[in-house]
Amino acid sequence: MKPFVQALVGLALSAASLVATATVTESDMLGSPAQASAAQRTIVIDQKTRWITVERGEVVKFVTNGREFAWAFRAMASSFDLNRVAPAGILDRDLKVYIWPNAEDLADK
Repeated sequence: MKPFVQALVGLALSAASLVATATVTESDMLGSPAQASAAQRTIVIDQKTRWITVERGEVVKFVTNGREFAWAFRAMASSFDLNRVAPAGILDRDLKVYIWPNAEDLADK
């Protein structure tokens, strides 16, 4: 029984040290800026836009009020406020982005 307890303690300490060194960045959670030329589609944001849905892994160009930016949604979050990643002043209100799983996420592995 004693070797089992020692092995269990060793595993717990290993797991604790792994957690202590692993960090999740904002980029891991939200994605990253992208070149507009890399966009797979364009979403025009106007006054009628209530929310936005994208697929995980998708690169989207957003156009609003004559300005644009692109974002790569390669992230862990399932939703967030687009103002968190949009250039300052480009959006005139809060706008939620919902990130749907892509085909790879849904594939039976």
